Amino acid sequence: MRTMQDWLDSYSSDHQNPTNQVFHWLCVPPIVWSVIALLWTIPVPTAFLRPGAWAVLAMVLAFYWYWRRSHRLAFALLLAFAVLGLLTNFLYYQLGGASLRYLAIGVFVVAWIGQFIGHQFEGRRPSFLTDLSYLLIGPAWLMAKLLRRLGFKQTT
Repeated sequence: MRTMQDWLDSYSSDHQNPTNQVFHWLCVPPIVWSVIALLWTIPVPTAFLRPGAWAVLAMVLAFYWYWRRSHRLAFALLLAFAVLGLLTNFLYYQLGGASLRYLAIGVFVVAWIGQFIGHQFEGRRPSFLTDLSYLLIGPAWLMAKLLRRLGFKQTT
């Protein structure tokens, strides 16, 4: 199994251009939120589950994937997931499911356009086109950078 550092190093090699990195800081968090929000709007049997159950399941599975590779990074991403989940829950009850879904679709499309623009500056294809696991690495890469800026040195 590849270590988290192996994943991050590989991802970093595809993201050297400073402009592309800025696009990632601006676009990856909204993409993560939009996926959570879209999953939040999938109906669930209300007798057993609350709205957002599919999103919570996806966050738990992503957390498990991260945890197997880096406990510190997984915990930091779990905190980010919790904040995004609380925001999404608030918006769900303020806007309603249909409006939240349309908002999430709009954010998703605009943010992905930004990602592809960033990769035009990079001159390289997005990493996930070679391995879908990189869709999980983008948020981890940003979180690892944030943790380093906050004084944490290792990703394990």
